Amino acid sequence: MVVRLLRRAGARSVQLHLASLGAIGLCVTLWVRAKTVDQEQRGNAERRALFVGLWPPMLWLIGESLRERE
Repeated sequence: MVVRLLRRAGARSVQLHLASLGAIGLCVTLWVRAKTVDQEQRGNAERRALFVGLWPPMLWLIGESLRERE
């Protein structure tokens, strides 16, 4: 169902693969930035980096599903 909606919206598999790679870069950036904040805010910053780190596999797999339909 998600793949069908994305196809109707005009999304391509390459776009989702690039978004997946971008999410990896964002995760690493947030993780490095978490090391520079004070101890009080570090836990929240690390959780944010881990949350973003869950996006790449999801985006990549949705991109693969779109590629199969293309």
